[in-house]
Amino acid sequence: MIPWLEADSPFPPIERALEQPNGLLCAGADLSIGRLLDAYRRGIFPWYSGGEPILWWSPDPRMVLFTDELKVSRSLAKNIRNKGYEVRLDTAFAAVLEGCAAPRAARVDDDGIGADAGTWLGAAMRAAYAALHAAGYAHSVETWRDGVLVGGLYGVALGRMFYGESMFSSAVDASKVALVALVGRLQARGFPLIDCQVRTPLLAGLGARAIPRHDFLRRVAALVHYAEPVVRWEADDASRVVAPLRSAGAVK
Repeated sequence: MIPWLEADSPFPPIERALEQPNGLLCAGADLSIGRLLDAYRRGIFPWYSGGEPILWWSPDPRMVLFTDELKVSRSLAKNIRNKGYEVRLDTAFAAVLEGCAAPRAARVDDDGIGADAGTWLGAAMRAAYAALHAAGYAHSVETWRDGVLVGGLYGVALGRMFYGESMFSSAVDASKVALVALVGRLQARGFPLIDCQVRTPLLAGLGARAIPRHDFLRRVAALVHYAEPVVRWEADDASRVVAPLRSAGAVK
């Protein structure tokens, strides 16, 4: 049995999370801005499918990407240079949510941050993250080609910690291009870590690795308390466009 949360119930201690299914901590409560921010600060995230109550997770180990460990393959570097992609920040958040929520068959090479969002990114979740975006906490990194959105990702920034939520791609390597751009932006601003939640082959190929939950939580506790401004990212950059990314990442 796992605890059931009412609207004003605190999260239980992380140590009570189940081993199977890995990291399931509790259920219930709501997806308000306050509840979501409290969850992220504690290393907890929501993940549930339609017809289920809200489920809260903190798996052990935790998949993360240290921003100085990004691996850019030669083929990805070539596609960054030659495919005509450009990257924009926070210009099409709702469209990125819709792309992430699309059925897997409509996407390519999207086995990335988070699980298959098509199974859990329903209307309530999209509304919750849209509210976080309006409040300046959730951000989108978008890959465009010829004026068309062809991939991207979204996540939550708290202090100097970035929590990746989901990514999608309708063109080869478009989600990876967004991730490379995200890493470049985070490195420039002193963010050392991206939470990737669970292991996927795509993330492992880009340099992400699993670390013990206690190590993850220790790092989160130190990073979320930096007094970083809460702003929409296009207002935080000299330009909305962060492309063509010719020198982003270390080619390996």
